[in-house]
Amino acid sequence: MQHPQRVVITGLGAITPLGNSVKEFWDNLAAGKSGAANIKHFNAEKFKTRFACEVKDFDPSPYLERSELRRNDLFSQYAIAASEQAIADSGILNFEGLNRDKVGVIWASGNGGLLTLQENIMEFALGDGTPRFNPFLVPKMIVDIAAGLISMRHGFRGPNYTTVSACASSNTAIIDAFNYIKWGKAVAFVTGGSEAAVNETGVGGFGAMKALSTRNDSPETASRPYDIDRDGFVIGEGAGALILESLDHATRRSATIYGEVVGGGMSADAYHLTATHPEGEGAALGMRAALEDAEINPESIDYINTHGTSTPVGDPSELKGIMSVFGDHAKKLNISSTKSMTGHLLGGAGAIEALAGLMAIQKQLVPPTINIQTLDPELPQGLNLTVGTAQERRVDYVMSNTFGFGGHNATVILKRFS
Repeated sequence: MQHPQRVVITGLGAITPLGNSVKEFWDNLAAGKSGAANIKHFNAEKFKTRFACEVKDFDPSPYLERSELRRNDLFSQYAIAASEQAIADSGILNFEGLNRDKVGVIWASGNGGLLTLQENIMEFALGDGTPRFNPFLVPKMIVDIAAGLISMRHGFRGPNYTTVSACASSNTAIIDAFNYIKWGKAVAFVTGGSEAAVNETGVGGFGAMKALSTRNDSPETASRPYDIDRDGFVIGEGAGALILESLDHATRRSATIYGEVVGGGMSADAYHLTATHPEGEGAALGMRAALEDAEINPESIDYINTHGTSTPVGDPSELKGIMSVFGDHAKKLNISSTKSMTGHLLGGAGAIEALAGLMAIQKQLVPPTINIQTLDPELPQGLNLTVGTAQERRVDYVMSNTFGFGGHNATVILKRFS
């Protein structure tokens, strides 16, 4: 049996509601800044939810030619921008010994080109019935296209596909990339996820199922995980990208190493179409699988970046799952939901939360959970939810949880590199 490779992270990129670089994203995250505001992408006056965590001041020109913009949905534009940042940050293209046949792309999205699909259907519906669809409709819309675009830009001919597991999609992508490298099937991957669902269809669809907060009078405080008055999540958009690489390969080219991926676990709730198991059984199963994969005890984890979407059902179920897995150690952990600041990036959530975990390791600083005014007394008690402000502490191991509609659970464990 082949000896498993260690897998390290050598490049980072971010297009987020808190900033369009990793530094800006982290600085605002650590400062406890909310990315929520009234929607500008479309006229939301008649919608029950009229705010979101939108990407602000996005300039695609450093990454895409003007002609390319017409051929790429916004979710792909975000993917290309974040991945280009990460690739440049890694310096991998400067390595003369790079074998591009062994570099792959596994990119996540839950919805793909939703805006493109919406625009084309509306144009058809409002027309005379003549099918005048855009010839780029399908290649702009399909959820796998971002992975293909990233690979084509750089001739990366390794494994190339997209993971779709709703809001667990990015963690699923990271886990798959980790495993391919771990078992010697590739030397490096561009991985992460992107989403651009702040449009009429996305906001209307999630709003119709009563998943979104309707706190229109105070968007910046609407995402309030664990608060007694939480009323749903705040939809977000953007992308996060990571370069995963075998330690051997990274060492040969003297790469900067941000951290190490040491474990991944996936599970299913097998319970409900959209709700998590009320006792967090599926979440606990995924967390235990990740710990087993990492070959560490629960006591090794210092910080958990929770799924923590600010929904009445989801928040307590995850904390119950954490209590089940960690027991007394749960009260020694730092726990926070960065979605209180970024909103919920759906299929892109796990990617930017992995970035948050890596930066927590780099800076030895746990980003906060903001907007908790009155802690829900029905939640497990005695947990350090990192309320209000970031907290300094030793951070060697970070666990990042993501859960998706359909009962999909994916947990990633990151480690300080040594």
